[in-house]
Amino acid sequence: MTRFVKSPKDVATGLLLIVTAAFFAWQGADLPMGRAIKMGPGYFPMVLAGLLAFFGLIVLVGGLTSGAAQGEPINVRRWPWRALILVSVAVTVFGVGIRPFGLGPAMGLAVFISSLASHRFTFGSGVAMALVMVAFSWAVFIKGLGLPLPMLGPWLGGY
Repeated sequence: MTRFVKSPKDVATGLLLIVTAAFFAWQGADLPMGRAIKMGPGYFPMVLAGLLAFFGLIVLVGGLTSGAAQGEPINVRRWPWRALILVSVAVTVFGVGIRPFGLGPAMGLAVFISSLASHRFTFGSGVAMALVMVAFSWAVFIKGLGLPLPMLGPWLGGY
């Protein structure tokens, strides 16, 4: 008899994507949707949550129907815990730091911290990536899109 789950990793990933999409859809449910022609603040987050759930369903069905021949079990000890923690810390640092520090320092810190997750990390490459991303963010978001984001926040002498 064949197993019902062909690839446990794909099934777990699909379920995680669907649960994440459901959480974001629930959080954005109170925002007015509007219509496609005149979008409200809840329209785009709901569309993204729907797309995430759709992709999660594709991965889930793929894990149930066609997976690896052996269907490796999920081994929690082999997860890249260091990378998961560092990327989560980087996102948190950016979210908490953008108001007091501004876009430049918050983006630079987030990119540098997330680059620490790589096994090929060097100090020079981390600083270079941070500088490139700060310059790119400035060019796209402040100059290109005209968003009112300060490069330096009030804690660093900005406005």
